Amino acid sequence: MAKGVRIIITLECTECRSNSNKRSQGVSRYTSTKNRRNTTSRLELKKFCTHCNRHTVHKEIK
Repeated sequence: MAKGVRIIITLECTECRSNSNKRSQGVSRYTSTKNRRNTTSRLELKKFCTHCNRHTVHKEIK
């Protein structure tokens, strides 16, 4: 089976990860795909975080 160009990535909320004094435990995570050839750097998207109850920046994690 040949390896494809598109890979599955995980996006994690940056504010939930850095804030330890939040009201609920947990980190908002989304999965998405990206083209490995066109986007070589880490992806950053604004997504809705259910723990922060607002749109925040979600960064790609390994």
